[in-house]
Amino acid sequence: MRHKQIRSSLYVGTVTHQRHRPRKHLLKYRVFSMLIDLDELPLLSKKFHVFSHNAFNLFSFHDCDFGKGDGSSLIQYVREQLSTHGMGNISGPIRLLAYPRILGFVFNPLAVYYCYKDSGKLGAVLYEVNNTFGQRHSYLIPIQQDHDEITLHQCKKQLYVSPFVSMDMFYQFRVEAPDSKLVLEIGDIDSEGKLLDACFNGFQEEISDWTLLRLFFSHPLMTLKVVAGIHWEALKLWMKKIPLVPRPDPPKNSITFLD
Repeated sequence: MRHKQIRSSLYVGTVTHQRHRPRKHLLKYRVFSMLIDLDELPLLSKKFHVFSHNAFNLFSFHDCDFGKGDGSSLIQYVREQLSTHGMGNISGPIRLLAYPRILGFVFNPLAVYYCYKDSGKLGAVLYEVNNTFGQRHSYLIPIQQDHDEITLHQCKKQLYVSPFVSMDMFYQFRVEAPDSKLVLEIGDIDSEGKLLDACFNGFQEEISDWTLLRLFFSHPLMTLKVVAGIHWEALKLWMKKIPLVPRPDPPKNSITFLD
């Protein structure tokens, strides 16, 4: 059973991507993510046999897979970003929603840091986007309201992600504090309206060795399948004759702040 101290958890569900034009395209995959309270990483590594922090295991979480990419402290990294952008007063827990490494491999198209106030309310969200070309860009969005209702934010796309999606695009983020259920939605919007909807729907489960082992067998090689799925879907889009978009240079700044 989970120790009362542990605030980290698992979310098991599905990822759905739906493209609306110029050709309709739908994909849906069963996945699970970990919502890691970054202060708890040392505790989780000690408590569970099949999970490790910065070391190989069946499941593992490596600081170098996120943030600056140099293995430095992630909680310090996020605190620095909050302080730099005038949100140093957001000093509660920071929880990161991401895929773990499975047998040493992971690719996170999107990792999300939920930054809480001392009151327990959500104060900011940091969206960390990765592409398959080894590039990363983040979007830091403050939550202005002091309640748990859904918030929508829109910001200009900065990082090239897919060869089938233009850079002349806006993201629409649906922000909601994770609870027993987690819904994470991102829409791609251009001058003609909604082009693409991406959504993760998951239900919360406690972290335990047994649960992790069950997920390992019910979602075999999940993180490898994420990358394989990206390339397989790209092939199907190419076969549907969706135009290719050239890849520009990455943005100079690593973070876009939406004030």
